[in-house]
Amino acid sequence: MKLYYSPGACSLSPHIILRETGLDFSIIRVNLKDKKTEDGEDFLAINPKGQVPVLLLDNGELLTEGAVIVQYLADQKQDRNLIAPAGTLKRYHQLEALNFISTELHKSFAPLFTPSTPEDYKDIVRANLIKKFQYVDDVLAKRAFFADDNFTVADAYLFTVTNWTKLVGVDISHLKHLSEYCGKIAKRPKVQEALSAEGLI
Repeated sequence: MKLYYSPGACSLSPHIILRETGLDFSIIRVNLKDKKTEDGEDFLAINPKGQVPVLLLDNGELLTEGAVIVQYLADQKQDRNLIAPAGTLKRYHQLEALNFISTELHKSFAPLFTPSTPEDYKDIVRANLIKKFQYVDDVLAKRAFFADDNFTVADAYLFTVTNWTKLVGVDISHLKHLSEYCGKIAKRPKVQEALSAEGLI
């Protein structure tokens, strides 16, 4: 398989999960500004959405949308316990967590990464994000991981988007449970591998 990624973007989440599963894969860096891959290919010809991640499967099919890709990958290696079995209530709670991260956290960052967003509106966005991260901190006060008692696909995604707070001036330093959690996730060997491969450490 091939994962199209941009360093530190939301593609870091499936990159981590690929390494956690032990599946065979390679990574292809994408410049999201000029929509070119590191090999000079037109990325829009690969994914007309113009966004990472994209997973090219061995059969030639493409999967897009990070929250879907991580589910697919985790299902390929059920013994790694990265997602609960299909049809179980535990699975739906994990999907609930994935959807929260995708819609309430991930998408909320968009105005902060857009230079044309008025600064007064960015202040409102930051305040709203801090409230949402407070909820995350409250969850992490009660358990070691975000969606279960063990590391799951939701944790790779949450770790990825939480790292963006440093880039856009969202101060969550007072959220001690979240801070400890991110430190713990960052120390996982496969997370270290992914961060190193993307040139982030």
